[in-house]
Amino acid sequence: MKQIAYFILTFLFLQAVYTPLYAQRRPDAKPDSIELKLREAYTKREVMIPMRDGVKLYTAIYEPKNNDKKHPILMNRSPYSCSPYGERFTRALRTSLDTYVKKNYIIVYQDIRGRYKSEGDFVQIRPLNKNKKGPKDKKNIDEATDTYDTIEWLLKNTHNNGNVGTWGISYDGFQATMTASSNHPALKAVSPQAPVTDWFRGDDRHHNGAFTFLQTTNFLPGLEGRNIEKGVMRQIVKNDVYTDFLALGTFKNADDLVRDTTETMWNSIKNHPNFDDFWKERDARTTCYNLKPAILVVGGLYDSEDCYGAWGLYQAIKKQSPETELYLAFGPWWHGAWTRRDFQGFGNVYFGNNSSAYYMDNIQYPFFRYYLENEGEKPENHVSIFYSGKNDWEFYDEWPRKDMKPTPYYIHADGSVSCEAPTAKDSYTEYVSDMEHPVPYTANPTLYRTKEFMLDDQRFATSRPDVITFVTEPLADTLTLAGPIEVELMAGISSTDADFMVKVIDVYPENFRYPREATEYLKNFGYPMSGYQQMVRGELFRGRFRTGFDNPQPFVPNEITPVNYTLYDVAHSFLPGHRLMIQIQSSWFPIIDRNPQKFIDTYHCTVEDFEMKQNIKIYHQEGAATRLLLPVVK
Repeated sequence: MKQIAYFILTFLFLQAVYTPLYAQRRPDAKPDSIELKLREAYTKREVMIPMRDGVKLYTAIYEPKNNDKKHPILMNRSPYSCSPYGERFTRALRTSLDTYVKKNYIIVYQDIRGRYKSEGDFVQIRPLNKNKKGPKDKKNIDEATDTYDTIEWLLKNTHNNGNVGTWGISYDGFQATMTASSNHPALKAVSPQAPVTDWFRGDDRHHNGAFTFLQTTNFLPGLEGRNIEKGVMRQIVKNDVYTDFLALGTFKNADDLVRDTTETMWNSIKNHPNFDDFWKERDARTTCYNLKPAILVVGGLYDSEDCYGAWGLYQAIKKQSPETELYLAFGPWWHGAWTRRDFQGFGNVYFGNNSSAYYMDNIQYPFFRYYLENEGEKPENHVSIFYSGKNDWEFYDEWPRKDMKPTPYYIHADGSVSCEAPTAKDSYTEYVSDMEHPVPYTANPTLYRTKEFMLDDQRFATSRPDVITFVTEPLADTLTLAGPIEVELMAGISSTDADFMVKVIDVYPENFRYPREATEYLKNFGYPMSGYQQMVRGELFRGRFRTGFDNPQPFVPNEITPVNYTLYDVAHSFLPGHRLMIQIQSSWFPIIDRNPQKFIDTYHCTVEDFEMKQNIKIYHQEGAATRLLLPVVK
């Protein structure tokens, strides 16, 4: 029973971090005193709003009873259910939206087309319709047209001030991006938070073309409503995810459990192993032209799902829609943690400063207040970034910050890292990659994908023979990184394909200890923080895509080959006495599926394809120097 409870909680978390579904109690539960008090100030009505093609979308509208003045509208569109249905109120009104309730906002939740109580057909990350003939086209619909039609109805049927804002986290963040594309004249402010953008290169389903085995197997079959009776994850995991996904074997074995022959995203993944037109048209970053509403993009530095999407969406809007009033906020959060006022850290890492409460009160609400209430000052800071390490906010006009300089850090044969290029004539570090014993993503057995792995202690990996490690001397001064990290590997492999996982790690000093308030909050009494190896950023790259995600190429065995890719942005300060470590490995299981280490895609390979071990050489010599370009702030 304990295992089943873990799976259910994890499934809900991955589907809808801080959506109404996330916080539900039993549908027959009686309202408590807080809800009864809310009902004194608000009413709830449920309506089916007609779209231009005749399809009706279920919409829950929470409206202030005080109509002394007209109210702004704040809307969330979601595939995860607008429950509770009926008279009960969503718990979000007492938590993340409590400020907006106090300010008498009209709060709106909508089931998107084809989900839960809404009519129509559901399409995963539905692309914008390229055949639209203007904003009133009644035939060619998409999420933007559904948003436009919903706003039109709300303006005519609520006591509003003519200003509408939208927001959403994760998949709902994708929906928020699509609402911005509607460009309805009443839509004044949009906040995509940890938004899904590109399900092939960085968000959720793949990382740099490599399939996210654990997360996708846990998430997609349930989202698409298949095999619910037994549950795919419950069939797989009997001990822990590493052991049992290894025993499961391959994607084909998981596919046998899903047993689906329809046109679903699960099947689309195996049918589109490369970055083809199917994936390209679903990249939300290609929709960011001439956006009219002000936009606040929000993300978490340690978000294990859509950190890539938040950074990427901001840059896409900045480039494609330069006239848009654009804002960015990043904190030291896991997926959705910015909605929790008491957030001060997680895992074994403490951030203090209550970053979420600061964000909610000083960044998010002032943004909506200015654009929706027509009150307050226009937000002064377009970019608000919290730096882990030194644990404080900084504010800028744009990102990356102007004083950042990409600075080369080279690895060397003696295991060191420095800014000096190697001069050796024939130098490399070699390891054996064995897919029958892949490197686990975390040290401890788990029943699900943990959120803590993004900043976990990496000492377990340092001790493995298939992980190579390079480290600086203790730093004399603070080293601040602010921006993307460029990886430039020089590699030689004994077969035709390989994965490369690079981590940037903050090594804490010997005898390091947190103050009592930190250990009490983290509940990590007794954990040895002396020498802690905190992953600041780590990401895997499937080597076949080194010349382009739409152009997979085999390696020539034993030939020195450049493998260049980007670790998405960081904002971290390595304090004096700490050390900077670089780790390189070729598996990260079962976060990422195993690479058969030959030029075949992982959706059709067999268990026998994993039997071959591979020798991998990472070069650090003159003319073939492996380095990272770190975004150093001088």
